Amino acid sequence: MSDLIVAGGLVAWPLLLASIVSLALIAERLFFWFRIHRRQRRMVREVLQYYCKDPNLAYRKLEMNGDLPIARIFLEAIALEDPTPEEFRLALESAAQAEIPVFKRFNTVFETIINVAPLLGLLGTILGLIQSFSSLKLGDVGGSSTTGVTGGISEALVSTVMGLVVAITSLLFANTFRGFYLREIGLIQEVGGQLELIYRHRYEKQRGEEQYASTR
Repeated sequence: MSDLIVAGGLVAWPLLLASIVSLALIAERLFFWFRIHRRQRRMVREVLQYYCKDPNLAYRKLEMNGDLPIARIFLEAIALEDPTPEEFRLALESAAQAEIPVFKRFNTVFETIINVAPLLGLLGTILGLIQSFSSLKLGDVGGSSTTGVTGGISEALVSTVMGLVVAITSLLFANTFRGFYLREIGLIQEVGGQLELIYRHRYEKQRGEEQYASTR
């Protein structure tokens, strides 16, 4: 690694820093999405079953999984005191909007690294070529200037490769996380609609019973 940094020249240090930051964020996002995918679907299925029978059981189940974004979204709506179906739906939508930054966390950092890393590699290429040409002396081909020329070319190639590796790796994982995000939004819309339908049916049934009791 130290030889690679030396060979990459000046731009190798910011590229090394970018790679460390990228790897750290990739690890954090992988853990985040793994935790969600491992627990979420089963929890949602149980909550919907509980809510059909006893909303209190569903509420307790959601509280036990409060570290999951979809559980926090459901809690915002279920915690309302006798809302109308419209209010229930708005609570779900606003809570889902509040969770979007959690899903898209570090996207800006990934985009910055993806855009900057190749430019840093290009800068290293230019600096390496400048070093090569400055070391080259006419009439001294194969002489003492050869070391400076080859060193400059090595710096140009290594920095280019480092920049591309950092950018490509970050891009692959950033697109993967974007796919997870889109799938999560689709799931939230699906199960949120199911929860809303259950509540609407419960609300209309309750209102019908109250109207029937008032007419007796």
